[in-house]
Amino acid sequence: MIMLKFFSTGILVLTLLTTIAQRPPVNLPTQEQPGLVYQGYWQQRIQYQMDITMDDKNHQFTGKQRIRYTNNSPDRLDIVFFHLYYNAFQPNSMMDIRSRTISDPDGRVTDRIFHLNSNEIGYHKINSLSYEGNPVDFKIEGTIMEVPLPVGIEPNTTVEFEMEFESQIPVQIRRTGRFNQEGVDYSMTQWYPKMAEYDKEGWHANPYVGREFHGVWGDFDVTIHMNKKYVIGGTGVLQNPESIGHGYLPEGNKVKLPEGEMLHWHFKAENVHDFAWAADPDFLHDVVRMENGTRIHFFYQPDTSAQNWKDLQPYAVKSFEYVNKHFGVYPYPQYSIIQGGDGGMEYPMCTLITSHGSFGGLVSVTVHESIHSWFQGMLATNESKYPWMDEGFTTYAQSMTLDHLYDKNAVNPVANSYMGYAMLARSKDQEPLTTHADHYKKNRTYGISVYSKGAVFLHQLSYIVGQEAFQKGMLDYYKTWRFKHPTPDDFKRVMERASGLELDWYMEQFIGTINAVDYAIGSVEKQGKETKVVLEKKGDMPMPLDIKVTLTDGTIEWHYIPLRIMRGEKGPDPESFDVVHKDWGWAYPSYELIVGTPMNKIKKIEIDPSRRMADIYPLNNVYPKQENNNN
Repeated sequence: MIMLKFFSTGILVLTLLTTIAQRPPVNLPTQEQPGLVYQGYWQQRIQYQMDITMDDKNHQFTGKQRIRYTNNSPDRLDIVFFHLYYNAFQPNSMMDIRSRTISDPDGRVTDRIFHLNSNEIGYHKINSLSYEGNPVDFKIEGTIMEVPLPVGIEPNTTVEFEMEFESQIPVQIRRTGRFNQEGVDYSMTQWYPKMAEYDKEGWHANPYVGREFHGVWGDFDVTIHMNKKYVIGGTGVLQNPESIGHGYLPEGNKVKLPEGEMLHWHFKAENVHDFAWAADPDFLHDVVRMENGTRIHFFYQPDTSAQNWKDLQPYAVKSFEYVNKHFGVYPYPQYSIIQGGDGGMEYPMCTLITSHGSFGGLVSVTVHESIHSWFQGMLATNESKYPWMDEGFTTYAQSMTLDHLYDKNAVNPVANSYMGYAMLARSKDQEPLTTHADHYKKNRTYGISVYSKGAVFLHQLSYIVGQEAFQKGMLDYYKTWRFKHPTPDDFKRVMERASGLELDWYMEQFIGTINAVDYAIGSVEKQGKETKVVLEKKGDMPMPLDIKVTLTDGTIEWHYIPLRIMRGEKGPDPESFDVVHKDWGWAYPSYELIVGTPMNKIKKIEIDPSRRMADIYPLNNVYPKQENNNN
């Protein structure tokens, strides 16, 4: 997800949604069996069958839901939980209270929920719920429904729930709702009763107060009955394009519209963990087919931004091609980019984006939100607990992709994230990345931490392990953990295998603390025919050091000081090292580096000229001392 907000670093954070294709999934990897990742791994499985009838006059819908739920855990489940997200859009909900009490509320929310009228609020009313054919009681507390089970769900068994419900779509405030700021009628996200995830840590029945999500891997079979004037785009593959039209069939193909006022949209999505859609009577629908067969759908209004949507299309294709190469191949048959929502928000196979800004902003948010198809759509971390693995990894990949799209070849494409992180690290507001998404004390701290520091985490890791090992590790991460729920430790294990290094220290320090990196060149002295450089560790976080020595004749020497706790050395970077020195134990505050060149032949000494090490005070990294450093 991207937040439509400028931080003082100048970083615009946005978000996207998901769409529809015209053919069944092809070559879609199925969920791998437990044991292929590591012994004892398991995850739950779910199948949703939903039948929805929309009342666009009253902005309400009725729904029937049949769920087949497989308990792959070793535990008997005596209770289950459902998310009822629409209930957040009611006065005095937790989302409302949080927005009215936090010191820097999201400008899209503020006190808007508190002032909603009864016909503007959102709600889910559960009319009936059965378990294995028998009615069961339930209790609703805010956005969570608790369902005690008369008979527990035993391990390795599949059970069935049936539910009838009615819902009111709230006025669009946060992600979901009706009549967004750009006039899109319906942004249907977090719109249905959704079963909570259960994993090795237990249930994750977090109330919805405005942050991130977590879902059960499974399949969706969704039929939407809606007034025929609407065009729908969203998650999944449309099963009945011949009776829909609206761009789902190639031009010239005959469309057999059913009689009456309603169209019946039937979608299926395999191996996803959520389902979202949007609808508007004015949507234009374009489809671009990539060389590998993936179809990218674009749904947008014929307004002042329509040309931007046309111009966006080749950029979206090039973005997918780049990400396919560097982070793993997108496996679904289609992806939809839809005008809607409140900025940009990602969902499986689609994204919702507002677009009444600059063309560059539209490209940037599209790149960001579509990359979430990798870092959350397929590598489905619990983004409530580990939002930096979702937003941070996506921001990193976004920066690298935009650098490629615009052919910038920047020294550090992630430089803006580094500036944002350094500013936060020098303040008193920083909190560890282990902080739950809902519990950051400030929205600003959340945004910079999760997006910027999360991106820095990855780019700095490439500095630690070497670019070749890093690139291998990112592809291995995708191949090993796609269609699963990886944790930070799972990512670390993949990177340790790829690099041969121990990375516990990096995870513990950069994720679990607010310790920062600050190294300095303390002194440079003549020592016979050599030069002694005293390096100082001023910050609390240790790092290996790449040191560039430039001689007066233009010759460049590369020196490398491994960190002892890494238990090894990184692979070659684009710069090959001329000298590898003895390692540096993190407890020692200083280190004597001997350069085998006379001092009078040294023009410049610099720690990490690539700027991938997140040193929060880089001015003291250079000899001779520089008063200003804008690199």
